[in-house]
Amino acid sequence: MKKGPLQKAFLNSQSASQSGHPALSGEMMKRAHREKLGLCDALEKLADQLPNVDRLQCLNLANSIVPLMRDVHRYEETVVFPAYEAALTLVKANLSSVTRLRAEHIEDECFAGEVTEALLAIGHGEGTENAEAVGFMLRGFFESPAPPHRLRARASPAADRDRRIG
Repeated sequence: MKKGPLQKAFLNSQSASQSGHPALSGEMMKRAHREKLGLCDALEKLADQLPNVDRLQCLNLANSIVPLMRDVHRYEETVVFPAYEAALTLVKANLSSVTRLRAEHIEDECFAGEVTEALLAIGHGEGTENAEAVGFMLRGFFESPAPPHRLRARASPAADRDRRIG
């Protein structure tokens, strides 16, 4: 399987690390975010073109969604979350935010699989019976899997406290 640019960068950061764990890199996180935004824009444009879409574009997008999500999630789970957990442990804070984010990764990857299946079907000429529903799915995909946003919004002791109160 061909490695994407994010996966290559992630693997390089892993091998460059002396401790066996890749370094927490702001640049890596920015790159992942840019790639996700690019995918989001492409899915939104595709949704706007339904039902008359470029089938090859559907196939290309379908082949990039799951690998990108897995790469981003792997980086978060092996680098970002452990660093965050270590910081929370130092201040004796609740780790439920990280546990929740890990569970949401599973949901995100399941949804990525559903979007991929829909795009593969369109790309292979099966068409769309309900273009509005497919468009809704494509647009809704990135409202769900936004781990960097979730981490900032939810992964603080204050956010946990506010959520329990509110």
